[in-house]
Amino acid sequence: MDFSAIEFGNVFSDHLFRQEWKDGTWQDPTIIPHQSIALSPAALGLHYGQVVFEGLKAYRGTHDNVIRLFRPDRNAKRLQESCERLCIPTVTTDDFLDAVRALASLEQDWVPPSRLQTLYLRPILFGSEGHLAVRPAQTYEFLILAAPVSEYFDREGPGISLKAEDRFTRAAPGGMGAAKTGGNYAATLRPTGDSLEGGFNQVLWLDAYEHQFIEEAGQMNIFFRLGDTVVTPPLSGTILPGVTRDSVLTLLDEWGIAREERRISIKELNDAAKEGLLSEAFGAGTAAVVAPVQSIQYQGSNIAIPDPGPDALCRRLYDELTGIQYGEIPDRHDWVVAVT
Repeated sequence: MDFSAIEFGNVFSDHLFRQEWKDGTWQDPTIIPHQSIALSPAALGLHYGQVVFEGLKAYRGTHDNVIRLFRPDRNAKRLQESCERLCIPTVTTDDFLDAVRALASLEQDWVPPSRLQTLYLRPILFGSEGHLAVRPAQTYEFLILAAPVSEYFDREGPGISLKAEDRFTRAAPGGMGAAKTGGNYAATLRPTGDSLEGGFNQVLWLDAYEHQFIEEAGQMNIFFRLGDTVVTPPLSGTILPGVTRDSVLTLLDEWGIAREERRISIKELNDAAKEGLLSEAFGAGTAAVVAPVQSIQYQGSNIAIPDPGPDALCRRLYDELTGIQYGEIPDRHDWVVAVT
């Protein structure tokens, strides 16, 4: 197979993991050929959005051909937190890791040999009971799909452009912004589509109350370098606690680079750009790893972000993270789990 010709999410591997919750417990897990599954048209997950999912990748070692996962325990923890928010039975960390490793091991021929592609793994849990009452389901499906994917953004380009969204909201305090659930993504489709039609790559999400404070960039956490300090919005319940976000913060601490988790308004960012304090911006997430931002538009005005050049912090972070993921540099934090 020519992995280089595959677009993100178009092709799936030969098998999937499947496990059912019924009678108050998770039943025997199994790996079956990738196929459609029978589902009641009254499934509560379809009607009331009782569905959560995760996203992680399997990487083929550049020099040793070993298949590696990156911090899958963090995905397990976040999945548990999402399940608890949506009244879905949780999967233990050990069971999650066993399932992910088993599928990745079986599908290791689907892990691309190039550093430009990976095998994306998509665990998903949803209420499968057919019923129309607004209540938690009594049966659930736990599936893991696998799909070879290329990089999400063109890394050779100048960076992504963002449109700060001042009408629609991704999440509000007390809602489900910190959960990885389908409804959060459905709410982004229209404004994202509008942004794409306007020539932008993604949406920059602002807070629900004032539409002034920055929260996320598309499906990524967002970072800004202001002077000598890197600033990222805090995890306040409306922002997804990204695995890559946590990894970036850990590396910044290790490198002695000042960083702050605090609210930052679009006005502060614009002022910093005018004063020459804004030197770099980048998004961080599983799909994109670390992606540079070249511009942000807010209400018709453009916030230009300087090209940081070859010494960009974004590039250093990308090289460090991917170097660990592909087994090219030592894993000082025990982030990697070997599959083979």
